[in-house]
Amino acid sequence: MNLQQYQIKKAKQLSETPKYRILCETCHQPDFGCYCSQVQRFDAKINFVILIHPVEAKRRIATGRMSHLILKDSHLIKGQNYTNDRSVNDLINDPEYHSVILYPGNNSKNLSLTFEKEKAELFPKNKKLRIFVIDGTWATAKKMLRQSENLKSLPRICFNPEKPSTFRVRKQPKPNCYSTIEAIHHTIELIGETQGFNTQNREHDKLLKVFDYMVERQLTFIRETNSNLRIASYRREGQKKVI
Repeated sequence: MNLQQYQIKKAKQLSETPKYRILCETCHQPDFGCYCSQVQRFDAKINFVILIHPVEAKRRIATGRMSHLILKDSHLIKGQNYTNDRSVNDLINDPEYHSVILYPGNNSKNLSLTFEKEKAELFPKNKKLRIFVIDGTWATAKKMLRQSENLKSLPRICFNPEKPSTFRVRKQPKPNCYSTIEAIHHTIELIGETQGFNTQNREHDKLLKVFDYMVERQLTFIRETNSNLRIASYRREGQKKVI
């Protein structure tokens, strides 16, 4: 094989090599979907601990990760059974904080049905509030809570969604099932004032701003793909697939 033949063969091999999208190291989105430029961090006066399931952590569209990037001093901890998770146990046992978990059920305090005066009395005045939020599908969230003995003992809070979720790029079990970021936003709306957060300033809307931006970017990409029938450039030639 002469040099020219070798160069032709090499060029052909390179052209057939799968080309993968480069993902942002922060938001895990490809360039067309990166939302980092929209992130404006703020202090909700509530310490959120987002417990993300390993499957959810692999998803590009993970609103628990998005929430963590926006909320100052929040925690993002990956796992499934947190019983012996040192980080989680340290957070639960921190004497400066009163910990609760955002999870619906018969034993959960419904914030939507609680008067303002009662909300103010729900949490100790001498401690800061820490809210654990499970980020996963309804099935994985239920399993995570069932397996994690340390989470079972936490007081539970929940709310009634006021309107359907706007997470239009991912199927929800029911229209009123909120994504993690929507759930956190609504929780702040309901009890932020009890923790010294001024909801009238609408700083917590920064969560929805990034969320809506991401959703619109994804929908635009889907529309363009369907319109132009673009072929994915990161697959091998001969294995072309419309995305």
